[in-house]
Amino acid sequence: MSNGEDDPDDAPEEASADQDVDVPDLPEDVTEESLTEYLDEIEALLDDAETEADLDDVEALLDDAADSLADADLPEPDEEDEDATDPRETLESRVDELRSALEDARGPYAEDVVESIEEAIGTIEDTKWTADGTADIEDAIETFATDVATELDVDVEPETDDVDALVLTLESIAEAVSDAGLDPDADADTIGALVESVETLSDDLEAAEEWDDLETHEQLHAQGFYDVLGHYKDYPVEWSALKVHEQEGNVEMILLALDSFQSEFMERHCLEALQRMGKRAATEDAVDRMLERAGKRDKPAIRILGKMAAEEATETLVEYVDTDSDPQLQKVTFKALGEIGATEAVQPLANKLEMENDQVRPYAARALGLIGDTRAIDPLAETLESDDSDDVRAAAAWALRQIGTADALEAVAEYADERVFIVQTEAEKAETALEAAAKPA
Repeated sequence: MSNGEDDPDDAPEEASADQDVDVPDLPEDVTEESLTEYLDEIEALLDDAETEADLDDVEALLDDAADSLADADLPEPDEEDEDATDPRETLESRVDELRSALEDARGPYAEDVVESIEEAIGTIEDTKWTADGTADIEDAIETFATDVATELDVDVEPETDDVDALVLTLESIAEAVSDAGLDPDADADTIGALVESVETLSDDLEAAEEWDDLETHEQLHAQGFYDVLGHYKDYPVEWSALKVHEQEGNVEMILLALDSFQSEFMERHCLEALQRMGKRAATEDAVDRMLERAGKRDKPAIRILGKMAAEEATETLVEYVDTDSDPQLQKVTFKALGEIGATEAVQPLANKLEMENDQVRPYAARALGLIGDTRAIDPLAETLESDDSDDVRAAAAWALRQIGTADALEAVAEYADERVFIVQTEAEKAETALEAAAKPA
């Protein structure tokens, strides 16, 4: 092959001398007609090329043509004539077409076979296969290995039907093809046979059964979701199976159903099952899934994280404390932070005792009570004293009683004669707790 430094006329002439091929001369007078004729002759050589060396000669001639065209003084098209053609543009397109045809004529090469094998490996590794699909790819690789052994005289049979072992087999085959030193001319038949074999392998992998090929119920059957069902079943059977998995604490099966079913009905029941299970459902996988949903402000997921007492959710939930534009999000967030016992949320929640929305303030108070941190005593006591909402004051009294220290109980007990019944009730309970604590053991 020419390295681009030789005289472009010399290399093709030497090659043609050995092969009795007439090599066209680059026209001295470069015109549209002479270059067109020159390209016609190159095209004829390309059609007759039989070896890579022939193709290298054609490439050198095309390079000459492109250089001459770049330097040629060709007429410009008449701008006023809409139908006028640009000879330079026409010739450049012709050169590009011939280069494309030249590339199509090259090969195949051993490198092409190796690249196709590597693509097959990627397909196998990136795909989740069914049991039948794994058997299919094992058969396909065995057939391919036999074909390669016939062509290259190597033994690369897969030892097991494990996917990792099958991948190793293909890697060994790719290495064997690469090391065989196949010449695109001398070993054209061998390379052609390998190309055909690897194409068959690719087709077989395409036909092998993947998980995504199965219907949802088929995937769930294969993974044992319905195995818990007895003779009698409620309708729909998916819901019936879900109930059993909840009773038996099969969190992974509930998550499987949550991922698999597309209906809002089943999604709602899966989430409700996790919420009822609470801490029993707090596996690492379940917490991660709910955190992902909570990151999108999903309220059911936030409720579930609260019931799970998932401390991992604290950082995410604290960010939602100040979302005054979404009071429903605040309510579920405050409650979840309380159930988690998130001490990091004490000050942010205490600040919300002064927010305008008196429908949300009780949730902040109750969350502080659930957390039980004594830092909340003063802001809760102030809320009990001065808030203009009876519900908020009652929530503050309840929260102080949950904190349960002497200071907290005394702050509530002062309201034993309170006109508001729910506040008075909390005060009386606080008095009882103080009296019980005062009695000697």
